[in-house]
Formats: sequence, C-alpha cells, structure tokens
Amino acid sequence: MARSREKQVGYCLVYTGNGKGKTTSAIGLTVRAVGRGMKVAFLQFIKSSERTYGEQLALKKLGVEMVQLGEGFTWTKTPEVHREALKQAWEHAKGVVQSGEYDVVVLDELNNALAIERFPIDDCLPLVDVVSTIKQRPPHTHVVITGRDAKTELTEIADLVSTVDATKHYYDQNVPAVYGIEF
Repeated sequence: MARSREKQVGYCLVYTGNGKGKTTSAIGLTVRAVGRGMKVAFLQFIKSSERTYGEQLALKKLGVEMVQLGEGFTWTKTPEVHREALKQAWEHAKGVVQSGEYDVVVLDELNNALAIERFPIDDCLPLVDVVSTIKQRPPHTHVVITGRDAKTELTEIADLVSTVDATKHYYDQNVPAVYGIEF
C-alpha cells in the first residue's frame, strides 16, 4: 500500500550520461513504485507511438500508463513534425506533472529532447518552463528525468543525479540494437 500523499515528499531524479541504462533504471524504479502501490505515469519524449517497445508491453501488464509522445529519431521526419510533437509532448507532460494524480512521473528522454540542436526547440519545449514546472510540482510527486546531455538547469534543481558511463558497448563493433535488450 502506498504511503499517504500528505506524508510523502516528492524528489526530482535525473539519470544522464552516455552509457546504457538510464531508461532501464527508470523502469526499475517504476516497478518498485508500483510494487508499493504508487501510481506512475511513464512518458517517452523521443519514442514514437508507431512502434511497440518491450518496456511498454511489460509496464502495461503492471497497469502503468506509458505513452510515446515523440516521432522517433530527429533525422526520420521533418523538423516541423518533430517540433509539433515536442510541443504537444510538453503540454501533455506538464499537465500530468501538475495534476497531482501521480506519485511518480517519468519523463523519459526529456534530456535528449532538450539537447536537440538540429532545429530550434526552445519555443516548443522551453527549458525555463520545464524547470518551473518541476520546481512547482505537487509536493508528493516524484519526477524522474532520463536521457543524455542533461541541462545544468535540471541537474541543479534535481535531488539526485546519476551519470551512467559507457565503459564498453557492442555498438562500437557495429552491432545493431538487440531485440529484448534495447527494444
């Protein structure tokens, strides 16, 4: 059973770095939270709803709301398509964070989205609004942010920052994403 929300203090956790395991860590945290009776929303900023992902299938079985809000890799569609998706993704995510309905909100690959340089994003995914929303979240709500290249503004307001380093990876030997491991 979940602790009463009046007694719960929500924290901001950031998982960043170039190594594999940031989303996996957030999924592990999600499983633990669900096991404790907490309500979790898992929002993916880059992944597209046009594909199915292993984590999506697993978390659905646990009753976790997992939503793909992106359009995939930035080079797969036009900047306009991605910008509109980011704008809608942020509005959706902001509403979920502010709602107070969830004990844990995972903003998966938000760091990646905020680090996009191929086209302007600040007008559709404004960092200042992201920071403000996280700072002003309901007191019981934990927010988990994943992805490479975390902005300093986010790491400064976070209560926990974990950096996942890449020591060795089979990608370096031109091995593509592995079924059941990466997707």
